[in-house]
Amino acid sequence: MTIIDSIKSGLAPVHKEGWRFVAIFAVVTALFQWLGWWPLTLVGCILTLWCAYFFRDPTRTTPLGENLVISPADGQVSSIATVIPPPELDMPREPTLRISVFMNVFDVHINRAPVAGRIARLAYVPGAFVNANLDKASEDNERQAFTLNGPHGLTIGVVQIAGLVARRIVKFVSEGDSLQAGQRFGLIRFGSRVDVYLPANVKPLVGIGQRAVAGETILADLSVTGAATGYRAG
Repeated sequence: MTIIDSIKSGLAPVHKEGWRFVAIFAVVTALFQWLGWWPLTLVGCILTLWCAYFFRDPTRTTPLGENLVISPADGQVSSIATVIPPPELDMPREPTLRISVFMNVFDVHINRAPVAGRIARLAYVPGAFVNANLDKASEDNERQAFTLNGPHGLTIGVVQIAGLVARRIVKFVSEGDSLQAGQRFGLIRFGSRVDVYLPANVKPLVGIGQRAVAGETILADLSVTGAATGYRAG
């Protein structure tokens, strides 16, 4: 992402889910100003602007191609591994390729569909709030999971995982809905992570440590198969 792209992202509209939080920060800041507490007023202004920045919802241009798997989240590719999918996805208990994207508190937190398809299953799992960058977060943390009946009859799993700071996963979709690749399906408030589960023989096209952009970065191509090889971006 270029400097210009970063500026445009920062100036993006605030998603409707964020306005009440921005309003709360603004009202508290106004109260500090009315009381003459100027240091706290300055802090409040900074936090209000940060809250608006956090809930920004930039426009994205999604690559076209039914075999493409697009990143569901902005952030860093934190893990590429072959694992058994979690039970809430109701996928066969056999190895799958899991690509994880970790979002810090400065990333866009609107999540987007990795492929086009129909939501076959939607499941919420309560849990803990350990660091979402840890591998055990996939099993221990609060999460929202859904499976997509994707291209060529393939089942794709997506799991939103709440993190150490996050305390709420918001979904925009329901079971049975049809999604287009890159379509918004939810958000996670504050630091968190999204896992994508793909057939085990699909070869990832990103590396661990690489930055991903929701709705734009291609994580994998379902027509390109091979051993799931983790590699680190330089």
